[in-house]
Amino acid sequence: MTKGEEQVRSAKSAKLILLFAMVSMTMMFAGLTSAFVVSKSRADWLKNFELPTAFFYSTAVIIGCSVTFYLAKKAIQKDNRSATTALLLGTLALGILFVVLQFVGFGQIVKSGYYFTGEGSSITTTFLYVVTVTHLLHLAGGLISLLIIIYNHFKQKYNSTQTLGIELGAMYWHFLDLLWVYLFLFLYFFK
Repeated sequence: MTKGEEQVRSAKSAKLILLFAMVSMTMMFAGLTSAFVVSKSRADWLKNFELPTAFFYSTAVIIGCSVTFYLAKKAIQKDNRSATTALLLGTLALGILFVVLQFVGFGQIVKSGYYFTGEGSSITTTFLYVVTVTHLLHLAGGLISLLIIIYNHFKQKYNSTQTLGIELGAMYWHFLDLLWVYLFLFLYFFK
């Protein structure tokens, strides 16, 4: 087996492992949203609960993250290192902004008089909290991998012939983006 064939096989294996991980995460969130649906029939379910405005903004921001990551991948495929650097750093900034907006949203919920735990909590807000925090934990993994990608980019490990790290990061980031959009639409429409 040549070195090129070995790299192709290794890349396929890495993508397959990531795909299996994403499928398992999807199943976990399917379970959470199913529990949400079942719990909706409870008498103490908040029927008039509105998502905080910060969640709308964070949704736009995470879509922007996917766009910048996609463009970073395209830039490195053309060996445009400066554009790749700017786009990866832009993705990082947008990812951090997403996290900040999620916490702003939590603050808006509390300010509205709803709590996630304790006496003032409801099953509705507790589910919202569990779902969004679980997504944030997965996003933390995405941010850590993005920092590693940026580090490797600065070490000049990526070029038009070696893009696997950026490709894997982009795959995971797009998954996180789609997952949040699904969760947001689910929480918005399925009250």
